[in-house]
Amino acid sequence: MTCRFADPQRLPGTLITLDGPGGVGKSTTADLVGETLAAAGLPVHATAQPSRAPLGELARHGTDAYRDMALACLCAADRHHQLDAEILPALDDGQVVVCDRYVASSLVLQGLDGLPAEVVWQLNHGVYQPDLSIILTGDPQVIDSRLRARGGHSRFERAADNSARETALYVHAVANLQDRGWPVTTVDATNGSPGTIASTVVSLIQQVLSEKSPACL
Repeated sequence: MTCRFADPQRLPGTLITLDGPGGVGKSTTADLVGETLAAAGLPVHATAQPSRAPLGELARHGTDAYRDMALACLCAADRHHQLDAEILPALDDGQVVVCDRYVASSLVLQGLDGLPAEVVWQLNHGVYQPDLSIILTGDPQVIDSRLRARGGHSRFERAADNSARETALYVHAVANLQDRGWPVTTVDATNGSPGTIASTVVSLIQQVLSEKSPACL
């Protein structure tokens, strides 16, 4: 049996990314997943994009000031820097990296600004492919009610039609990732409790880890 992860260019660790529309419960899920994996004794490195580095903070808090290509470049630059400075070293150390947002979010958010997916891919050329990209999905009306209850964190989330537009663009993002050979799956987060959704995600991660184990020869 040949392990599909037996690639000499892959690092020892495991990169799991979580993306999804604002209000879908992505950050809560990421926190719970990280806690569950750590409690199971796994070396976990939890992070998010945009990062907490200066570039990331500029992108995170600059959605009103920056748009289109300018914002896309900021997000891509922050991602490349974070990979080199934080994510790749953690993967090289054998850790399970759980990243709240990754390329799928750029495909969607920059898509909301009208940038073609191909432009986003060009800016993100060479980024490390996740071992699994998980997209949280949900009914746009349910997501929108959650989003309005907590308040929008960016100009995208403050837009009246954000939930419907993001949800539609994530469908295209999933297809785009699959076309490029990225391992991607979706998890419906419409009705499940945060704990139930996190458990589903943890099960998916455990499957990935089992496929990467030395027993897969």
